[in-house]
Amino acid sequence: MRARLLTLFTAIATVLAITVPASPPAASAAAPRHRVTYDHYSVMIDGKRVLLRSAEFHYFRLPSPDLWRDVLEKYKSAGFNTVSLYFDWAYHSPKAGVYDFTGVRDVNRLLTVAQQAGLYVIARPGPYINAETTGGGFPAWLKNVPGRARSSAPGYTAAYRDWLGHINKIIAPHQITRGGSVILYNVENEYAMNTDAAYMEDIQKKARADGIDVPTMTNNCCDAASWTSTWASGQGAVQIPGVDDYPQGFDCANPDASWGPWGAGLTERLRDDTPVFAAEYQAGAIDPDNAGFDKCRELTGPKFMKFFYKSNLISSGATAFNYYMGFGGTNWGWLAQPNDVPTSYDYGSAITENRLLSDKYDEFKRQNFFLSSVAPLTKTDPVTAPASSDKAIETVARANPDTHTQFVLVRHSDHAATTDDSATLDWTTPDGHYSVPVRVKGRDAKVLIAGYDLGGQRLVWSNSELMTHVYTEGRDVAVLYGTDGTQGSTVLRYASQPTVKVLDGSVKASYSSGDLRLDYTHSGLARVLISGGGRRPLLLLLGTDAEAAKFWQAGPALVRGTSLVRSATVAGGTAYLRADTAKAEDVEVFADAGRLVVNGSPVRTRVTASGSLVGTLPGPEAVHLPALTGWRSKAESPEAQPGFDDSGWVSASKTTTESPLKPKTPTVLYADDYGYHYGDVWYRGRFTGTGGETKVSLNAFTGKRGSYLVWLNGRYLGSAAGGVQADSDSPVNPDPGRGDFTIPAGLVKAGQPAVLSVLVENQGHNDDWIADDNRFKQPRGLYAASVEGSTAPISWKIQGVAGGENLVDRTRGPLNNGGLYGERQGWHLPAYGDRSWTAGAASQVAPGVTWQRTSFRLDLPKGQDVPIALRFGGPVGKGYRVQIFLNGWNLGQYGGDIGPQTDFTLPAGLLRQHGRNTLALAVVARTDATPAPVSLVALDNERGGVPVSDVPSPSSR
Repeated sequence: MRARLLTLFTAIATVLAITVPASPPAASAAAPRHRVTYDHYSVMIDGKRVLLRSAEFHYFRLPSPDLWRDVLEKYKSAGFNTVSLYFDWAYHSPKAGVYDFTGVRDVNRLLTVAQQAGLYVIARPGPYINAETTGGGFPAWLKNVPGRARSSAPGYTAAYRDWLGHINKIIAPHQITRGGSVILYNVENEYAMNTDAAYMEDIQKKARADGIDVPTMTNNCCDAASWTSTWASGQGAVQIPGVDDYPQGFDCANPDASWGPWGAGLTERLRDDTPVFAAEYQAGAIDPDNAGFDKCRELTGPKFMKFFYKSNLISSGATAFNYYMGFGGTNWGWLAQPNDVPTSYDYGSAITENRLLSDKYDEFKRQNFFLSSVAPLTKTDPVTAPASSDKAIETVARANPDTHTQFVLVRHSDHAATTDDSATLDWTTPDGHYSVPVRVKGRDAKVLIAGYDLGGQRLVWSNSELMTHVYTEGRDVAVLYGTDGTQGSTVLRYASQPTVKVLDGSVKASYSSGDLRLDYTHSGLARVLISGGGRRPLLLLLGTDAEAAKFWQAGPALVRGTSLVRSATVAGGTAYLRADTAKAEDVEVFADAGRLVVNGSPVRTRVTASGSLVGTLPGPEAVHLPALTGWRSKAESPEAQPGFDDSGWVSASKTTTESPLKPKTPTVLYADDYGYHYGDVWYRGRFTGTGGETKVSLNAFTGKRGSYLVWLNGRYLGSAAGGVQADSDSPVNPDPGRGDFTIPAGLVKAGQPAVLSVLVENQGHNDDWIADDNRFKQPRGLYAASVEGSTAPISWKIQGVAGGENLVDRTRGPLNNGGLYGERQGWHLPAYGDRSWTAGAASQVAPGVTWQRTSFRLDLPKGQDVPIALRFGGPVGKGYRVQIFLNGWNLGQYGGDIGPQTDFTLPAGLLRQHGRNTLALAVVARTDATPAPVSLVALDNERGGVPVSDVPSPSSR
């Protein structure tokens, strides 16, 4: 594929391209078109400052397009106004010049849904994305292209330009400048080692030529001193440079052991004419120690979010935030890179892998609502902070130069402190000089506000945090909150003494010299109605963190209660909500409405003393899942037998490779060189015996957690762990995947043919985050092979996924299948006839591959969202791993050497919620093993959700 690839690239694309839907139409003349600009302070849309609140979403980790809407609506409901989208080249391209943007890969649909959800989009097409994906998003066929990846090498340049030409064609019509919602375009990703400025420049020139006219940006990583490229100036510079920050690291096993071990997490300003942009800020973690993602959620939980996110806002003055991740998803099929990434990519995110909302979601909501409500935050400068009476508590301050609104960060001076400390701030606000009591309990941080025009009110200062405020029913309604049990005070300015009515809770009011002061303890939810004094009425809702989390701001309405409020509109005196409920509960609505309709059904309501509407919503119907019975099982691995017909296999006869690591065999045995890029690969080597053979020595590269199994003349010899990486020029660990296997006496006869069979379980491709082919182009498959006691040459044949790069199953795509015999024969597909298989689940399996199949029917209640998982019972299995196929989709791997995961998500859409489902398990055992039992479990049950249609899933070849 060397020179021919370069000269025939266009022809290949024309002849072999998978059918792609027509390009999205250009925006109509009537579609609103907008302009994106920026300055020292913020991004602006049509001249209006916008504080970008974004979270990362990987569509490729949720292969059910209808559920994209569910997750993106949850982003919007948490107060995000932007979503960041990586586009995974490998996910769309099984072969050079071949692209697929249909079905679960329909990114035109994705961008449309994002806009419908009310979200701006940061488009991140790479070409390299990392994201713990196989190859970092590079298709594995790129390993066969000459020239270093992530550089200006001609071979790589031709390849990435082709990719960008396809993906840019889809992105461009969705730009906000053409009536869409794409506002920024990310160039490359964390490109700070082995950099090539001409390459960075060419990506931007290509984007402009393809119609991209929104500002370009990039995410500089990391804090290491050797990573000096910022792409803020010079050749290759982007318009808005951003920074990555992961201050908490990834030690999920010890969530309380350290605090900010990777730094203070303060995003630096890279250029004076651009805003401070936290382009990728930690919102979760990978799990290298297999502690479980709940521990990662704890590591990066609300305490971390309060301290680091608020510190970054005030200390850095950032006005653009992108959090990685908002929802992680699933490494289905062979999507994952081999390092530290199991099937789940939950990432400890605010929204779990099963789309459930966590306490991190609540904290995002509290912070995002504040950021969206208080416009002066989009333009601030550092100012002198009020002095603290206790050195244990420190302050940092910023102010808007136009409105003079002040924002003061209050936190412990020892950033890792867990003590409970109080102090008084000597605070000169825009409205006067005050002594303000503050208290910090543990690893907390507060952003206090002073001199703020809150709707029609004047907020002088408060030591409660402001969550949000709205104007409705002729009055202002504001939510303020604080740590449970702490003292709270709020001061408002009036021309004359107003009337104060405490509707709920205990609040003391006093008035002096134009200041109305309210004193209270943060406990439950207090309600205070203030009228007169020369201003329109104000309803203050004063609560704790937990009470604040019950509020939703949706359109013109403020809503309290329900599991989730997706949207709200008010028309003709009626408030219309779309909401989810996990139980029968009250919902309270503050809106200009006298009637309430939820999910299309009228709700009987009453008017409260607060002037709100309260009604009761029903919970979901109970769900009963079937037991998994009717199993059938069958052993395979005929490839291990000497008489197996491999005449249709590919001869491994190549003598050159693009891999920097040259093989220790006469011919190249690397799987990628023969078009077998993902999953399991079989080898069969023939040689003539001498009768004196004593040992087989092999070396295979599989990626971390990969392994290989070996047979000789049908006799199982054992298994070994595969290697991840090696350097042929270094004496250090040159053979990381070596295995030595004793040959039983008499197994090989003198003068007789012998067959060596090897099943290699590959676990994805190395990333390329340091832009080094020695890493990215590490091979997969056999690297060395010899038989002690024989010098006879070994002739090899190789077989991987059916069709190789020419996909047989185009619907599920290049990352779904590997080369197991059962996969090549369609044993995982629903229509396969298994009547001849042995009845019952296999209680014991021998070394090799054993399949188990069953089917079950579901008829879940309509109008409900029921995330379902497949659960493996008992201790995590050792010595074997299981590939899980649902209706032909490979949804993950289970096994002790993979990770602690026992629940595997079965996403609606792939899971037929109303009909028959086929479950197939491929058990690859390295020793005699007892497979764990499996069952279906409902992880949640909500009335509401979004409609989900079955994803087209061919049932046979």
